[in-house]
Parts: sequence; C-alpha cells; structure tokens
Amino acid sequence: MNMRRILAGALVAIIAAGGGVLANHWLNDGSEVAHAAQAGSQQSAVEQLWSAPVTNVDGKPQSLSLLKGHAIVVNFWASWCGPCVEEMPALSQLQREYAKKGIQFIGLGVDSDKNVQAFLQKVKVAYPVYVTGFGGADLARAFGNNAGGLPFTVVIDAKGNIRSTKLGQIDPAALRQTLDAL
Repeated sequence: MNMRRILAGALVAIIAAGGGVLANHWLNDGSEVAHAAQAGSQQSAVEQLWSAPVTNVDGKPQSLSLLKGHAIVVNFWASWCGPCVEEMPALSQLQREYAKKGIQFIGLGVDSDKNVQAFLQKVKVAYPVYVTGFGGADLARAFGNNAGGLPFTVVIDAKGNIRSTKLGQIDPAALRQTLDAL
C-alpha cells in the first residue's frame, strides 16, 4: 500500500513537471527562457555553477570550476525524463563536432547517483556527466528555469557570460547557431 502511494506521488510529480515544461513552452512560444536577463543574476548563476557540489557517476566529488575560461554547454537532465533521453544523441553529436573548437558539453543529472550510473551503463554519451542530486533544480532556477522543468540547457561563453538558455528539448540547428557565434 505504501509503495503504491509513493508511485502515485512520483507519477503526479512527473506529470506536474511535464505540465510546467509545456506551459513554459507555450507561454514563450518555444523560445529561449528569458527570465535571467540581468547581468548580475547571470554572473551569480555562473558562480553558483562553479561552486556547485557535484559528483562523478562513481560518487566522487568533482569541481566544475576547472571549466572556467572555457565555452560550455550545460544540460540539466534526469534518467526518468523522456525528452532528456531523446535529446542525448544530438547533444553527443554536437559535442563531437564542437570539441575541436574548445566547446565542452556537460550533463548535470538532477537525479540520484544510482539512477545516473545505471542509465549511463545502458546509454553512452560523448560528454562528461555529473550528478547534482535534486539540488540541481535550484541551480537550474538560478539560470532562469523558474518552471523547474527538464531538460534545461545553458550555453556559457569563455568569459562566463550566459549566451542562451533553453527549457525543453534542444533544437540542434538553433544550438549550432549559438555555438558558431561564440
């Protein structure tokens, strides 16, 4: 009986998150999230990223501050998020294309170590994946993801400026255009 309640609660949470993504997509006409427009809040979000407590898939603490000074694409995702999983092959392909230009993609799993590790044993990606746990939702919110939906992608240039944010699945052509402008 208790397991049934947990599963029902998880289902409600997933439906609510999906509704948030769809509502934001509809309200913003599918365009980039524009809520983090002020330079001060953007800088604060990037600083939060550099100091965020993350682990690798083996549970060892890592520091994202090593990426300072590099153009990066940060993709917030979860193993249970269908659109997140669907866009991973495109993100992997873009990582392979843009690696020679010095652009690094990273995945931030808003999930448990166990779920991310199990997922990555089945699905290989061409970029490093770190685990933020559910605190990753707060980090995504700092970048303007007020809906709390996934996937959520942020492009940060080598100077630490946020160049674009996208709630929902990426459009590879639009992301290429942003990356080509870096």
